Amino acid sequence: MTPVKADFGEANMNVVSPRDSQRIFMTIEPTKPWHAMTANEAFAALGARPEGLSAVDADTRLNKHGPNQLPETGRHSRLLIVLRQCNNPLSLILFVATVVSFALGENTDGFFILLVVVINVTVGAFQEWRAEASAASLKKTLRISPTIIRGGARRKIDITEIVPGDIVSLESGVVVPADIRLSAAHDLKIDESLLTGESKPVEKEPDGQCEPEAPLGDRINMAYAGAMVTAGRGTGVVCATAANTELGGIAQALAGRGGRPPLLVRMETFTAWIAVVTVLITLLLGAGQYLRGVGLSEVFLLTAALAVSAIPEGLPIAITVALSVASSRMGKRNVIVRSLPAVEALGSCTLIAADKTGTLTANRLTIKRIILAGGEEIDIEGEGLELEGEARLANGEIVPEETQKRVEHLIITGALTNEADLVVNNGAVEARGDAVDIAFLILAIKTGYDREALLNQYNERSAIPYEPDNGFSASLNRNGDGLIISAKGAPEVVLPMCKNVDAKATDQRLHQLTSNGYRVIALARGDLASEPSSFAADDLKNLEFLGFVGLIDPLRSEAPEAVSQACAAGVDIRMITGDHPETALAIAQQLGPQWAPDTVLTGAALKKLEGEERADAIMKTQVYARVEPTQKNLIVEELQGQGHFVAVTGDGVNDAPALKTAHVGVAMGAGGTDVARAASDLIITDDNFASIVAGIEEGRAAYDNIRKIVWLLISTAITEVIVFTLALFAGLPVPLTAVQILWLNLVTEGIQDVALAFEGKEPDIMRRAPRKPKEPIFNRQMVEQCLIVGLYIGVLAFALFYWLYEAQGLTEAEARNLVLLFLVSFNNFHTLNCRSETRSAFAIPLSANPLLIASIAAAQGLHIAAMHIPLTQHVLDVNPVAIQEWAGAITLAASVFVLGEAYKLLVSRPRARRNTSLANNAPQTVTAAPAAASKKGI
Repeated sequence: MTPVKADFGEANMNVVSPRDSQRIFMTIEPTKPWHAMTANEAFAALGARPEGLSAVDADTRLNKHGPNQLPETGRHSRLLIVLRQCNNPLSLILFVATVVSFALGENTDGFFILLVVVINVTVGAFQEWRAEASAASLKKTLRISPTIIRGGARRKIDITEIVPGDIVSLESGVVVPADIRLSAAHDLKIDESLLTGESKPVEKEPDGQCEPEAPLGDRINMAYAGAMVTAGRGTGVVCATAANTELGGIAQALAGRGGRPPLLVRMETFTAWIAVVTVLITLLLGAGQYLRGVGLSEVFLLTAALAVSAIPEGLPIAITVALSVASSRMGKRNVIVRSLPAVEALGSCTLIAADKTGTLTANRLTIKRIILAGGEEIDIEGEGLELEGEARLANGEIVPEETQKRVEHLIITGALTNEADLVVNNGAVEARGDAVDIAFLILAIKTGYDREALLNQYNERSAIPYEPDNGFSASLNRNGDGLIISAKGAPEVVLPMCKNVDAKATDQRLHQLTSNGYRVIALARGDLASEPSSFAADDLKNLEFLGFVGLIDPLRSEAPEAVSQACAAGVDIRMITGDHPETALAIAQQLGPQWAPDTVLTGAALKKLEGEERADAIMKTQVYARVEPTQKNLIVEELQGQGHFVAVTGDGVNDAPALKTAHVGVAMGAGGTDVARAASDLIITDDNFASIVAGIEEGRAAYDNIRKIVWLLISTAITEVIVFTLALFAGLPVPLTAVQILWLNLVTEGIQDVALAFEGKEPDIMRRAPRKPKEPIFNRQMVEQCLIVGLYIGVLAFALFYWLYEAQGLTEAEARNLVLLFLVSFNNFHTLNCRSETRSAFAIPLSANPLLIASIAAAQGLHIAAMHIPLTQHVLDVNPVAIQEWAGAITLAASVFVLGEAYKLLVSRPRARRNTSLANNAPQTVTAAPAAASKKGI
């Protein structure tokens, strides 16, 4: 371990002057690898200095080296997207049909089929281009902002603005922004598995010596771009950016990573399977037509067109659009989707394991009460970042002089062992750092102390930064000839460091604070005879206990309602926190009596449990307090093993394992670390629990809309196969020509399926039980409704053709004309059915989805126009019909609307009511465990 005795280690020697830094940097080239240099040599070669670069110098270097970002493959060109759309079964079949048509002299058919190809490719390419544009826009919102030192001041900048020679501060939870030669570190450990494949974090030593040929994993004095800081603190100078980093060298190997939505993959597989079955059926139908004497060219065009119309080729595109729409809607509700699978997965969530601080609470910690070691109670005025406020005794009296000295010691201790920064400009306060540290700096300012002035008086010699695993922080400061130790942290960690503590009185005071919802920090100080070579936890002995500080983190105003909504939706809520159990319980009880538990499970108690006893305790508990990071992961795994589909929230580096283990990892965007965000599937930009519940609502809505799309496309595909199969077996001519089938496919599924992706949410969406994670889209209800509609309309269309052709004596062309009008009208009426699987179409306002209504009107109007325009009359072999015939076809087609309403009334709506009742009556703790769901499976 390298003690932090100075900010820049040996680089403080031979410091380069600002006047010479640019000249040196432009003329000196490193004579050996950066890891083989001392920190001083690296500083000199880079023209760096301890106070950082000036703004002018930084701009010059940025112009020279360019932004600190890896070369990107970028979005695909429009031409490539179009070519990719051409490379699918539908387009290939139509291309072949086009060539054959021209070869056989059927130029009209050939041109029409080619037009259909162009329209299909254009629509598909446009949707893919929009999806890529949405992904590119999303990527811009996920910026990393490292902390650097420039012009002597610490600041955060965008990662792309980092330049060689910048001084970068590293701490646990951040991503290393560039290749850095370390100059100082304290317990710094970095996960370099992205570069080396070694999962164990590497402990860094800035003063370590490395041979020039040392492998990357052995370079203990370097921090490389893309690596994750898992523990400790460090400082160093940037020696390489962008493509010149080690990560830049393997950027091509990392390009293009990222899974495709599993639902989309399954739908593409399903579509391919349907395609094979459809092709076989159409080949049999074509063979039957050929044996009946139909010309070979007509048979080929017919089978090709029927295959195209029956294959639900638009399904993957429509699902991608539905997921993209949901992702956009989530973004408007402060949920950033890092991977599309999370959209569908969040809708299946049965349990949320939520952090307390910053998620259920506001993360605006304010010190409100101090209880000194002697029992005196002091109240502190002011909230949040307010800099005004007095310290008074709990009874309202002014703090007596004999007590003020002990209060001053406590306040100074909290300010010295502190890593936060406060900047005050014109009365506005900008705070950076941990919320607890910020609260102590605010307390110091309220009582007349400034940390910079304190550090001038108490020169910092070394420090032990706060780490969650340790539960405390400490600093070693020199005041004149003496050395002072300042320590603060969790009471159970700090109190054992102290001497002469009245255990009974201390426990009573601690209970007094925690039972009232205070987060409690213990403070202690002591003297050290001589400066150790390495300041460590072993030096924290026989300290003087100063007292407790009670911090209030108010519950978010919207949290109780959000918890209530989640419970109503059948989603179980668990709180996981590192706070004292009584503090956690007090916060839980503010969330609502229907949810607040009577007991909590602590990390210490959890350690003593094993096997079924541990599993039973985890399942029955809703508040887990004083939980260690490894235990959080254990809790998540146990809940998954009991059959829950788990979403986990987290913000720290130690939350990363649980975020990865969870089915849906949710990181905090405002207060979260880079490591937590990298491990997550979703990012909540406002760190608000209500936003997670909103994400569940949008995820469920996305899944509903996908089901609506599937219902429309599959039922219409079944219809077309049924009507042709019946005609073949009845020995009748085909009810539609090849060109008419393509026209039907174009006007009925050209945009209606995609428009369904824009449907709004069902009113009962947050009153249903969560769907089972492994429940397929083609569940009992989906199979029922697709078969019922497909068989009904298929048989009705065949019966209409039979009656017109056989009973009424119409010609083939006249009968086909009316059947085509009937099928176009049917599909438009059925689209209205598909707006909801349970609600009546009359209950859904037409204005709720203008795109869908416009697509239906356009399709119907386009077909009517085609019946009156000479060119399309000739191509489609259609003609105007009498008003009574038109009314008859429309009325007959509208019967599918009646069928859909009857099915919803008698079957789907009662089934939905049973599910809603199940959600409302479900117990908060699941005792019966279904089979565990797989990671992010649906």
